[in-house]
Amino acid sequence: MSCEDQSQPDYHKKEKHHKHMEHLGKLGAVAAGAYALHEKHKAKKDPDNAHHHKIKQEIATTVAIGSVGFAIHEKHEKKDAKKEAKKQG
Repeated sequence: MSCEDQSQPDYHKKEKHHKHMEHLGKLGAVAAGAYALHEKHKAKKDPDNAHHHKIKQEIATTVAIGSVGFAIHEKHEKKDAKKEAKKQG
């Protein structure tokens, strides 16, 4: 391995990293969505604290949407890394 090899980024490694991060984003979206549904159920079952549960539900929904956005971003980054790897050979 020469100095030239180390200065060039390893696009296959970047692709794998972005793939893992995409999966984590999807996992976060599923978990936050499940928690939002849980809080929605709690709001119905506990009318005294329904407002508190509604706030938690809205926060969890926002987190789920953010996680989906992150997963989409990582998917595009993975695609770019794959294109660069093909260009490099």
